[in-house]
Amino acid sequence: MIESTKPGLRIPPDVRAVLFDLDGTLLHTAPDLVAATDAALAEFGLPRIEGALVETFVGRGVEELVRRCLRHLRRADDGAEFTQLHAAYLRHYEAGNGDHASFYPGVKAGLDAMRAMGLLLGVCTNKPTRFTLPLLDRYNITQAFSVIVCGDTTTRKKPAPDMIEYAAKHWRTSVSNLLMIGDSGNDTQAARAAGCAVWVLPYGYNEGRPVQELDCDGIVSSLEEAAQHLQRLRPRKQPKLNPT
Repeated sequence: MIESTKPGLRIPPDVRAVLFDLDGTLLHTAPDLVAATDAALAEFGLPRIEGALVETFVGRGVEELVRRCLRHLRRADDGAEFTQLHAAYLRHYEAGNGDHASFYPGVKAGLDAMRAMGLLLGVCTNKPTRFTLPLLDRYNITQAFSVIVCGDTTTRKKPAPDMIEYAAKHWRTSVSNLLMIGDSGNDTQAARAAGCAVWVLPYGYNEGRPVQELDCDGIVSSLEEAAQHLQRLRPRKQPKLNPT
């Protein structure tokens, strides 16, 4: 049974671990993604794409972001041009990874509170390992997570369930004891396919669509709010939360 703490918000009764998406959930990384896109397009003399539109291309991995750029420009999204643009994007993104990123409000307080509750925390992102680990290190939060599942960790990325199942196996627990927190349909679809609960945040990257359309177990305004709701399941361990 899933317990409800407020209208529209449901919580599994025995949450032992929480998985977080990265881009659009923990960190606002769109400025870095847009900068890399701008630089890659300029390198090949292609027109710039507005940053707000590029942001809607985020979520299904680097390859899909590049393909969406080419489709928008009415160019072939496969073949030599894709290969060259993809390589250029990776090069530019790696050079500026984290330069313009920032924490969303309540992220650090929420992570600290969940760790104090004894919850296992992990990252589940479609971003490749070569970008994920340096980014987490740069923002000094790698130590918060006991598992980091990246887009190249498993054969299939989100929205397939493989990455969530990988984390559950690593933790030696059932997926029914996991809570996924993300910002997009990739996260909700992966959670539903795996069989775990999922909450979403309203501030991230959902391919231009409102999160209210997503099949989820609730919408929370921040990770700090998420921690406050999770505390209701663990009344004996309630770290004090500082307001954002």
